[in-house]
Amino acid sequence: MIQRRKSPRPGKYDWNLVPLFRGDDDPEIEKDKERVSSCTARFTAKWKRRRDYLRDPLKLREALDDYEAWKRRCGTDGVAGYYIWLRTQQDQNDPAIKAAYNKIDEFGRGIENEMQFFYLRLATIPRRLQRSLLENSSLKKYRHFLQRIFAESAHLLSEPEERILNLKAATSNGNWVRMTSGFLARDEVKVLLENGRKGVKTFAELGSLMNSRSRRVRDSAARAFNHVLGRYVDVAEAEVNSILQDKKTDDELRGFSRPDQSRHLSDDVDTAMVDELLTAVSGRFDIPARFYRLKAGLLGVRRLKYHERNVEYGNMTTEYPFEASCRIVEKVMADLDSAFADIFRGFLKAGRIDVFPRKGKAGGAFCVYHLIGHPTYILLNHTNRIHDVLTLAHELGHGINNELVKARQHALYFGTTVSTAEVASTFMEDFVLQEMLLKCDDETRLAVMLMKLNDEVSTIFRQVACYRFEQELHAEFRQKGYLSKDAIGGLFKKHMSAYMGDAVEQSAGAENWWVYWSHIRYFFYVYSYASGLLISKALQNAVKKDRGHIGKVKEFLSAGLSDSPERIFLRLGIDIRDRAFWEQGLAEVDGLLRETEKLARKLGRLK
Repeated sequence: MIQRRKSPRPGKYDWNLVPLFRGDDDPEIEKDKERVSSCTARFTAKWKRRRDYLRDPLKLREALDDYEAWKRRCGTDGVAGYYIWLRTQQDQNDPAIKAAYNKIDEFGRGIENEMQFFYLRLATIPRRLQRSLLENSSLKKYRHFLQRIFAESAHLLSEPEERILNLKAATSNGNWVRMTSGFLARDEVKVLLENGRKGVKTFAELGSLMNSRSRRVRDSAARAFNHVLGRYVDVAEAEVNSILQDKKTDDELRGFSRPDQSRHLSDDVDTAMVDELLTAVSGRFDIPARFYRLKAGLLGVRRLKYHERNVEYGNMTTEYPFEASCRIVEKVMADLDSAFADIFRGFLKAGRIDVFPRKGKAGGAFCVYHLIGHPTYILLNHTNRIHDVLTLAHELGHGINNELVKARQHALYFGTTVSTAEVASTFMEDFVLQEMLLKCDDETRLAVMLMKLNDEVSTIFRQVACYRFEQELHAEFRQKGYLSKDAIGGLFKKHMSAYMGDAVEQSAGAENWWVYWSHIRYFFYVYSYASGLLISKALQNAVKKDRGHIGKVKEFLSAGLSDSPERIFLRLGIDIRDRAFWEQGLAEVDGLLRETEKLARKLGRLK
């Protein structure tokens, strides 16, 4: 239990965590941990000494029903684990919360070690029995759950070995990553503000200032941003080398042939599919290079500085307070499907969205869930810009996805793979953007189209460049044994230059921007942003042609982990194994760029 005062009553724009616990010193936290321990003990007492369920389909169905009930009611850390993790995102630098997180993390790993026998023993079922079990009608409810276990079986270790890997995960990876992000979150610097005065801003707030229309403001923010990164680059060097070593060790023990193979297996996708996506996107790096040449020309410079690549073009000074953003998003959701709007209104009413930036709060934005019975929460850092409206729509897409899965699936299928999660978010985001474009004149339309292209370039091409950076980072580490900050920075600049072309200069300090990029700590996650947006484009086109197609979209959003992404999308008429599918989506981005270039020439904005 956290030894501190009870949390203050949540405000209108903060998370309401009362449905979980009344505060940090709520005695129910310890009782919840006791409940999880008891629930786990009952399961292990019933099944740990038995082997009959590994042969008998009826016994296996009984065991899986019990496992699903445990997953539904308890999981490894129950309500307490969810609550404490959420508190770490509200205040990343409170020592008491950090201590509580370490304790609940240790508790959860202990429960996971107690329960892992079940998963590991299912993986030992002989191949000759696997097919008959998968075809048994009594196991239909859990068929894909078993399919995934059988697919992973070749890379799972013995029960004692898995316990060891579990226990060392925090010290070999998690603690290192939290250390770097914690240092960045607590840093504050004095910078030039929009009003011409100097003020103190958190590291998370510098991103918005670097997108300022004022060159003096964005250059001041960039100097501060680079200064903070330079302050912690030596720490990040040690951190990244440690987690690369840990990843290498794990891959060798599990027999993975390439560093990203475990990611693909856990995401339930084919490595060949990801390779086709990477090849298709890398083959069209001419698109972002052309985009940055266009943007530089419109901004009247020969080359953009690295930190200027996201600067907004045109007159988009309109502010979007959170209430106004909500009205726009709610209208679009209602137009698509009333259930989407109902879910959004429910989030607002229940206090599920933490809206504004503050010191110590996690940066960026995310949507999070835990067990199937727990509420979904969304974190934003809303600063009243047009991009914040789209971020709200993006995270709401995840939230809608979670709630629809929750309503349709059981606990073992509650969730989304990385390869499908970003489809829902970009689907909702793009429909909100299209709504905002309807009310634009040509000048504003040009600015919004450039903003859209900027996001698509970042989502598709930048993320694939990041994936390529990760691939070479792991390969170089495994060859050399250690990488200096300069070596890491050199690889980073190489791959960022590959997609940006010659219209963006790699300014001093750009070599350290990997320090804060959290995605590379979760290993090969970023392909999903590119695949998600390209798949969502196909779904958007289908809905635009036939509004009745939204029913099929809802089927996808409700599918959760009940089948592989490949089969889920095939039912919607999408073959993600075909490179031509990815190239079709890239052609749409190219078409938007050509339309934007044409509009810029029509308005006389290009020399």
